[in-house]
Amino acid sequence: MNDPAYPVSSTFDVTEAGERIDRFLARQFQREGAQTLSRTRIKALIEAGHALLDGTAVHDAGHILKAGQRVVLGVPEPEPAEPQGEDIPLVIVYEDDDLLVIDKPVGLVVHPAAGHESGTLVNALIAHCGASLSGVGGVRRPGIVHRLDKDTSGLLVVAKNDRAHQGLAAQFADHGRTGPLERAYLAFVWGATRAHGTVETGIDRSTRNREKMAVVPLGRGREAITHYSLVESFGRHEGLPLVSLVECQLETGRTHQIRVHMAHLEHPLLGDAVYGSGFKTKASLLPEQARTALAAMDRQALHARLLGFEHPVNGRHLVFESPLPADLEALAQALRT
Repeated sequence: MNDPAYPVSSTFDVTEAGERIDRFLARQFQREGAQTLSRTRIKALIEAGHALLDGTAVHDAGHILKAGQRVVLGVPEPEPAEPQGEDIPLVIVYEDDDLLVIDKPVGLVVHPAAGHESGTLVNALIAHCGASLSGVGGVRRPGIVHRLDKDTSGLLVVAKNDRAHQGLAAQFADHGRTGPLERAYLAFVWGATRAHGTVETGIDRSTRNREKMAVVPLGRGREAITHYSLVESFGRHEGLPLVSLVECQLETGRTHQIRVHMAHLEHPLLGDAVYGSGFKTKASLLPEQARTALAAMDRQALHARLLGFEHPVNGRHLVFESPLPADLEALAQALRT
């Protein structure tokens, strides 16, 4: 049965309870004569809102079904294989024939993915750079050698040709251990941190929530090393600072690394709804002006402030710095009052 909103849609009745919706749909589509969809594709469709459970969209691929429910999965028209250029303003810190350095604003997704097929940095880069980006780093991620989370602001370098891409990728693979790469982030975290320290763990996908990353023992997952140092402390609670501003330097580059590591130290980032949800009540301890600034941010308080690397073509050592964006500067000023 086809829903007129989709070129193809399928309806299934749940006869037994207790199965994940993605597994249920994958099994249904494996039946003889049914359209073939991989479980990965089904999961992406669910997360993008194309699955209806008793008429209501469900976005969690791990949602457990109940007997008697009806599941409808719609398959939208195929998207173009390559992202399209879009006229999205960019803050360009540096640009030459081989690369450009962007000061990414909060809210801008780096590359297209399920739920973010347009309006990304990649779409903006294609419009800005034109044909020179074709094929650099792959169809879906042209020129991208590293990334920042959607709600992390700051500096990011993009390759404009294959030679630059290969040279930059090698530096990021080394993470500055033996090469010239430098990366530093500013993070506002809850509590009083040590003056400096290093977090060295494994990081892997959480077994409880697949949308999150989690600390695991070394030898499992992927090695992750974060060095941090205290920049400034704010407020007092029970004789200790209520908030700390720390600078974090990465020796590896794992998904959500700083957010996961600071939460592991029991100093999650302010505004981090994923890894700091248990600290929401601490906002009530802030002065009114700081509470207002924090509520206005609507994102984790993390900014990529410094980026240094060797130019992959001419060999020059380049270093760029980005000041705190307006929302984080407002938070800092409010915390100082």
